[in-house]
Amino acid sequence: MENLCEKKKVYVGMCADFLHHGHLRVIEKARELGGEIIIGLLTDEAIVSYKRLPFLTYEQRKKIVENLKGVKEVVVQETLDYVPNLKKIRPDYVVHGDDWKIGIQKQTRQNVIDVLNEWGGQLIEVENPGDMSSTKINRFVKEMGITPDWRIRQLKRLLISKDIVRVLEAHNGLTAHIVEKTKVNCEGTTKEFDCIWISSLTDSVAKGKPDNGLVDLTSRLETLNQILEITTKPVILDGDDGGEPEHFSSMVKTLERLGVSAIIIEDKKGLKRNSLIKNTIQEQEEVSKFAYKIRAGKNSQITEDFMVIARIESLVLGKGIFDSLIRAKAYIDAGADAIMVSCKEKEPVELIKFLKEYSLFENKVPVVAVPSTYSHFTEKELSDLGVDIVIYANHLLRSAYPVMKKTAESILMNGRAHETEEFCMSIKEVLELISPKSQ
Repeated sequence: MENLCEKKKVYVGMCADFLHHGHLRVIEKARELGGEIIIGLLTDEAIVSYKRLPFLTYEQRKKIVENLKGVKEVVVQETLDYVPNLKKIRPDYVVHGDDWKIGIQKQTRQNVIDVLNEWGGQLIEVENPGDMSSTKINRFVKEMGITPDWRIRQLKRLLISKDIVRVLEAHNGLTAHIVEKTKVNCEGTTKEFDCIWISSLTDSVAKGKPDNGLVDLTSRLETLNQILEITTKPVILDGDDGGEPEHFSSMVKTLERLGVSAIIIEDKKGLKRNSLIKNTIQEQEEVSKFAYKIRAGKNSQITEDFMVIARIESLVLGKGIFDSLIRAKAYIDAGADAIMVSCKEKEPVELIKFLKEYSLFENKVPVVAVPSTYSHFTEKELSDLGVDIVIYANHLLRSAYPVMKKTAESILMNGRAHETEEFCMSIKEVLELISPKSQ
């Protein structure tokens, strides 16, 4: 008799980043079924497996959802696939919006139907109102803007949630717009860039200046503000060698106040020369002095979210793996939040050996790779080697210049612009790109 009186179980899987009336319609339908509502709340890791990191943390989302009327329990859903949780809970009903019949979650839906059939469960679908989606919400958030403190903490959340964080350079507002909005559907998953890299090289070249530190911090901040104004994604800044420790402390405070998530500084000294230039004499800073600079930067920051990333130049300067490992340990002990080891070889044999040795460190921090020369390595291969962040450091600028040059040559050759139309955007597309509605 007691079993007959047991309430039915109703399972609702949700991201719940921003609750809207579509979510509330699903909860209302779940309440109408008269059972105990169990919310399967997707983790950040589950969400980033098919779309961008949620704006709210798991704990923030959980606090909201568990206070919804009728919700009995909130459980962790660690994957996009509902099946593991459904097999444990064996609900009588699963309630979901009908918007997953097509697109990325189509197979997820079919898996739910198949597993419910094992015990006679039923999928109940609620008509999607059609006027609300995560894409629209993201656009609304972008229109309103985000605060520096929200932006700054996103990089650390990404490092926790993703196998590898994908970063692309931007050197002005237009390229930042590309990093912010570009998405592709790849094998049922939406892929996009997680973060923006502001490179000293591309910022200098875009201004027609050599990459030798000639572009000062004030000018760099102008570029940074252009990018911060129109984007929501976290930003990593190339800080060259960081300057004197006192200057670096001030720089950290400035960047932290603006909402930058991290700065990368390299352990070279003297006039800045790009690491990829051959046959140049470059000097590396003493380990203790560079460690002191890292410590000065870390001591000056106010929040725990800002990251100082130490870039090790030993392999580029021919000092080998052992020197790189010594420096990595010293910089981590000084407070570095991540390390990057520069490499200019097409086949990064020494870098791979370094990563294998580094994996044995007792005290490790995330590893950054910039595969400009070894670009044939995939993100999966880099992740398997222990890389946590991959930066595509200069590709938007490098790809733009050849086409612009070709356009200029075509106009000169033909005495008109008609022949350039095949590789130019239309004026209509340009106007749509910068329209407030497209932002």
